[in-house]
Amino acid sequence: MNVPRSFGVFSIVFAAAYAIVYVICVERNLALFSYHPALNQFGAGVQEPMDGPVMYWYGWIATSTIAATLAGLIACVLPASLAQRVWLGWAWFVPAVIMVVFVYLLRNYFL
Repeated sequence: MNVPRSFGVFSIVFAAAYAIVYVICVERNLALFSYHPALNQFGAGVQEPMDGPVMYWYGWIATSTIAATLAGLIACVLPASLAQRVWLGWAWFVPAVIMVVFVYLLRNYFL
């Protein structure tokens, strides 16, 4: 099985973009949909709690996946000279930095 050259660029850009978009979604509460577990019901966008708590996490994941996929597809159409400059380390460096950012954001839970 041959893997196209653009798959490497896509996966690196997807990993970095996903981490960045995810932290933005959490901070700005940009959920594609909300889930109300007590009612076993989904709703479009960010909704207020109805009967019990509301979960935005699934919506943040969906929003991040769509945005990172678009960023990866855009990176796939870059000329080969630019695509070769994409550093492989972005796939692990950016998510590692985002983990540190989340530790900072959630610092009140640790104290």
